Amino acid sequence: MNYVKDPAAVLDYTEDWSQWLGTDTISSVTWTVPTGITQTSTSSTTTTATIWLSGGTIGTTYNVDCKIVTAGGRTDARQLQITIATK
Repeated sequence: MNYVKDPAAVLDYTEDWSQWLGTDTISSVTWTVPTGITQTSTSSTTTTATIWLSGGTIGTTYNVDCKIVTAGGRTDARQLQITIATK
């Protein structure tokens, strides 16, 4: 997914895995955030993974990775692209 974020904003981004999961559930989530943008917190449910981000440099696009492991032993990953721009 591609998002635009103001450098002064502190925003949450949620990945919904429910359709992919079927009856399986998320047991762990790992976020990887590049230097230049700040992870302020994370949370998850049995079907979603959420990250809160702050900062960033105007004109820069950051690739933020989300990796989950399910109760059934499956692993998958998704990437968010966060472009920093004045809004």
